Amino acid sequence: MYNLLTIIGATATGKTALAVRLAGELGGEVISADSRQLYRGMDIGTGKDLGEYVHAGRPVPYHLIDIAEAGERYNLFMYTQKFLDVWRDCERRGVFPVLCGGSGLYVESILKAYRMTPVPENKMLREKLASKSLEELSAVLASYRSLHNTTDTNTAARAIRAIEIAEYYKTHEPEEGEFPVIRSLVVGVYFDRETRRRRITERLRARLEAGMVDEVRGLLDKGVAPDDLIYYGLEYKYLTLYLLGKLTYEEMVERLNVAIHQFAKRQMTWFRKMERDGCDIHWLDGNMSLEDKVSQVRNWLAEEC
Repeated sequence: MYNLLTIIGATATGKTALAVRLAGELGGEVISADSRQLYRGMDIGTGKDLGEYVHAGRPVPYHLIDIAEAGERYNLFMYTQKFLDVWRDCERRGVFPVLCGGSGLYVESILKAYRMTPVPENKMLREKLASKSLEELSAVLASYRSLHNTTDTNTAARAIRAIEIAEYYKTHEPEEGEFPVIRSLVVGVYFDRETRRRRITERLRARLEAGMVDEVRGLLDKGVAPDDLIYYGLEYKYLTLYLLGKLTYEEMVERLNVAIHQFAKRQMTWFRKMERDGCDIHWLDGNMSLEDKVSQVRNWLAEEC
């Protein structure tokens, strides 16, 4: 019997609305699997959409959102520990957890029960990699047969960190630890390429109109270092560069739009790789109505009972 429902998909596919609706109907709670929604104050750019966490007039509880300060660098080890705390608490309370997000690395670490070890900085390696471009770093990272890939590495700093971790695991075995048996139905939401591109561009415009520039300006005004925001990539990278005067507004919008499309493509590449590695993903056409999606997922859940 399933003890977790996982909702995945590329950016702008409506994952959150589906996860919230299902959690609401199942008397469950949502656990975020988004590497940037962890940070407080990074709301519009990460698409938290906290107003969506309501079903039938009642709030749907959520976890692993707003648990760290903007400027911090939360890592995978910290995430898995927090996830297990939340998952075990849901089990204790008899609440059905719904894992939702597009960070393939975070999702896979849970579904494959990775036992992680905190990885220290490798200053010599960082110095060696410092002059390489993001494309060169991505090629280096792809050569490792390990947990890490390029999905969540949309800046050079994040790619270097991923290489640092992959290199560490070549000579260090993960610590043995007790990881519960998690049996998850995995549901993916997809759109065809052109529809996905249109949705991404429309959502970017909407977020800019909703005040995303002011959000990033506010983080800088509060003392968050520009390099820390650039480290988070995508919206925070390009909006910071714009606010620093390194890009015009038009350049920022154009380059950010392209970067998000590229990111969505990498997300889908990750999910397809999960399938090749044995993860059974039940795909839903994003064009289906929310009601039809919910009905189909509930049927899949019932088949296991």
